[in-house]
Amino acid sequence: MIPEIEKASTATIKAYQEAELKKLLQYLNTHSSYYKRLFKSENINLNSINTLEDLVQIPTTTKEDLQRYNDDFICVPRHDIIDYVTTSGTLGEPVTFALTDNDLKRLAHNEAISFACAGVKKADVIQLMTTIDRRFMAGLAYFLGARELGAGIIRVGNGIPELQWDSIKKFKPTYIIAVPSFLLKLIEYAEQHNIDLNNSGVKGAICIGESLREQDFSLNILSKKIKDKWDIDLFSTYASTEMNTAFTECEAQQGGHHHPELIIIEILDENNAPVAAGEPGELTISTLGVEGMPLLRFKTGDIVTAHTEACSCGRNTTRLGPVIGRKKQMIKYKGTTLYPPAMHNILNDFNAIDSYVIEISHNNIGTDEILLKIATNNATEEFLQKIKDHFRAKLRVLPKIEFCDKKELQKLQFPKMSRKPVLVIDRRE
Repeated sequence: MIPEIEKASTATIKAYQEAELKKLLQYLNTHSSYYKRLFKSENINLNSINTLEDLVQIPTTTKEDLQRYNDDFICVPRHDIIDYVTTSGTLGEPVTFALTDNDLKRLAHNEAISFACAGVKKADVIQLMTTIDRRFMAGLAYFLGARELGAGIIRVGNGIPELQWDSIKKFKPTYIIAVPSFLLKLIEYAEQHNIDLNNSGVKGAICIGESLREQDFSLNILSKKIKDKWDIDLFSTYASTEMNTAFTECEAQQGGHHHPELIIIEILDENNAPVAAGEPGELTISTLGVEGMPLLRFKTGDIVTAHTEACSCGRNTTRLGPVIGRKKQMIKYKGTTLYPPAMHNILNDFNAIDSYVIEISHNNIGTDEILLKIATNNATEEFLQKIKDHFRAKLRVLPKIEFCDKKELQKLQFPKMSRKPVLVIDRRE
């Protein structure tokens, strides 16, 4: 199930996207209060925007713009809105997105071709280990995508390893959708209850919310720990509510594939100019085919690297490498630039760490401080020293570390209204 445009030449893909860009600009100029105002205030001549390179003539859109002018981005009358979703609000106030019936069909198509990218077929059964309620777009997308593909789906929701294993035994799913660290909880439960992991019928996991790979696409510590116990294929998928689109790995597992019929991507530097090929930058997107709230040159806040060499799966599309970090969560610590994923990788190396939270703050001279709050049954000086040595070896800097009560840490990880665990708390102004 590979759309023809994804197998086309790069020149054909570019020409297709440029034609779709013209349609997007006209649609926004007709229906979007926000973009109509932007085009006018910036004296932008839409007739001069003919190529993807011409996009730099248009200012970028930020999360702050979405928060401040949320309703001005809606392009349809209220009676055409079928579904309301909100962003997770990880780095600020949640934003509401309005979806039309056609947007839901587009969402289903996106997820169906993303599932197919990871090898899921009509005969497969998928167990959904994320929420589908609480205005969460991803859970809805997975359900709609499975329907479009024709695969079965079991809506278990998040957490509760006992219920997950009960469903696996009863319904025999072949794929599961889960946060990678939760797979470790499933493994732990299986080992405690004599469940044969590798005879469960599950052959693959589509993983969200946490990275599986290093920048060279080798397995990171978290995915190695999973694979050491459970011999299943692990597929990364990267998406956001704002994009209405997912980037999912194929069987080659060399980055998440771009769907050029659904989204235009740019990788930009600090000055909003395209980075050189192979260089990391901020993913900036323009959505294609969205009716309710299309976006133009929206800066996602995620730092990624694009890969353009041919893929063995037959798709001729750009692939995104693992997210290096969120731009707003960049930390300048003792002369070193860090992103939280680097610390996740180190902490995940310790089986004795039950859970953790990374707190970022400013000290009294205005520079960044890092405090790692860790829950463990081995709160000894010896274990603390092992963690410190590992940080010095891997990152060459040592954050402050304190052991915490597991229940207290869970309160930090799961604040009210949260749909997923919070592992980073940024207290900087």
